Amino acid sequence: MGELETESEKSRSEIASYLREVADQLEGGGDVTLELGGRQARLNPTNPVTFKLEGESDWTEGDTEAKQSIEFELVWWRDAQTPEEGRLDISTGGE
Repeated sequence: MGELETESEKSRSEIASYLREVADQLEGGGDVTLELGGRQARLNPTNPVTFKLEGESDWTEGDTEAKQSIEFELVWWRDAQTPEEGRLDISTGGE
């Protein structure tokens, strides 16, 4: 078990660069390392991977702005007979 969820404000260019790095790792067929906010997690996606894409806009009468979002989610199943095999190890940068 484990989860890495972090949030930080970045420019569109910085986000595009980060997504390209993740895409390159995914295409390479090996581990994918997620690193953000000084924390990192290493995952190894199996085939097939389910890809979920969501676009959303939230606006309420009287608001002067609409909150919009894009969410990407990749889901896959990995063999795990023990808790250790199913665990996601999260570390701080440099560990």
